[in-house]
Amino acid sequence: MSRSLPAPARLLPAIGVMAAIFLLSHQQADDLPPLFPHFDKIAHFFIYGLLAAALVGAFEPDLRQRRPWPVVGIVVIWCLVYGLSDEFHQSFIPGRFPSLADIVADTFGAVVVSAGWVVVQVQAGKRAVGKESG
Repeated sequence: MSRSLPAPARLLPAIGVMAAIFLLSHQQADDLPPLFPHFDKIAHFFIYGLLAAALVGAFEPDLRQRRPWPVVGIVVIWCLVYGLSDEFHQSFIPGRFPSLADIVADTFGAVVVSAGWVVVQVQAGKRAVGKESG
């Protein structure tokens, strides 16, 4: 069994990303000029992808290895719920409003990153098995 950081320490990156999302969502619309069309959807995709990566890292390494798809499911559901709460939060900020398209971008970012992590893990496992049998 590998040694890993204690659970609270593994959660710190995810808490940091969630805090950044909250602070960005708390900005009034005038304070967030778009850099190019659909910039906000791309930003949602990447920040929730980052949140998904941080959440995957918060799980015990042995659990991530033994049960990768349940970890992905939990991570995606967490990102969806946090995205919903973020859109609700934005409904109270002047000039901001909730958006279903933002929720879709959030969830898609979480799915792509967390499922991509599983694919990378599977490929790494195949390489490890190949080295052991070779």
